[in-house]
Amino acid sequence: MEAWIPITIFAAFFQNVRTALQKSLKGRLSTGGATYVRFLYGAPFALLYILGIAQFTDLPIPAPTGTFAMFAAIGGLTQILATGLLVALFSLKNFAVGTTYSKTETVQAAVFGIVILGEHVGMGATLAIAISFIGILLISMSSSAFTFRDFFSGWTSKAAGYGLLSGALFGVSAVSYRAAALDLGGEGAMAQAAFTLVCVLFFQTIVMSIYLPIREPGQLTAVLKNWRVAVLVGLTGMLGSVGWFTAMTLQNAAYVRALGQVELVFTFIASYFFFKEKTNRIEAAGILLIVFGILLLLLD
Repeated sequence: MEAWIPITIFAAFFQNVRTALQKSLKGRLSTGGATYVRFLYGAPFALLYILGIAQFTDLPIPAPTGTFAMFAAIGGLTQILATGLLVALFSLKNFAVGTTYSKTETVQAAVFGIVILGEHVGMGATLAIAISFIGILLISMSSSAFTFRDFFSGWTSKAAGYGLLSGALFGVSAVSYRAAALDLGGEGAMAQAAFTLVCVLFFQTIVMSIYLPIREPGQLTAVLKNWRVAVLVGLTGMLGSVGWFTAMTLQNAAYVRALGQVELVFTFIASYFFFKEKTNRIEAAGILLIVFGILLLLLD
């Protein structure tokens, strides 16, 4: 088994845990504040991680270049903007439409991978991504009035625009992180990914530290007051990011994001076994398609 596969599954699992912890902060923090927690409390853990690599391995810490800085900044900013667009979708009536369109991220990551890095996706992987996306579409429709007809006729709606742009920005972000890590050179993917992660997290922390006092006064204080849960968000978020960055250093970003959809499977497993929530037939069909798509991807 190639190393990027278990690393991606590791990343998806901790992203799931981090999301659950962030939701517990929503009553105490704004969306911007809950997002900021991920960066502010994650950056110190990422710094400890790369210091540990330097101390306990023979991997050299990479030296940044101008190209690295450009791609890291693009990745960091587009991730923040993409998250903001997703949040904005919740203020729209038909947010289900938009969030479903945002799941085109994997497809768009494949396109941006070709444009930015010249990386191509095989026919098998393309089919796998398409099947998994249909699974996501089914899950989106299972709990709302959103239908296939809405999906195919809704390309000009505001929600669809937000969703597509969000997916595009997430796609650009993923490919930019890979481009930044690869620009560092060397054979130590772990060190390349760790260095990229540290730089991106500190950059995002600075950006959000400037943004929050201006747009959401009082949130900086609230973030510091809720440090107990926030520390766990930072730690699990950092662990997830370590997985994503390392996997995307080793493999095409579109492949990594496609396999990362296993996070939805984790969500439904937790929902069924821990919260005793029932899964309907459409959701079950969607989960099976996602799993089938992932298996095809791994066999490609």
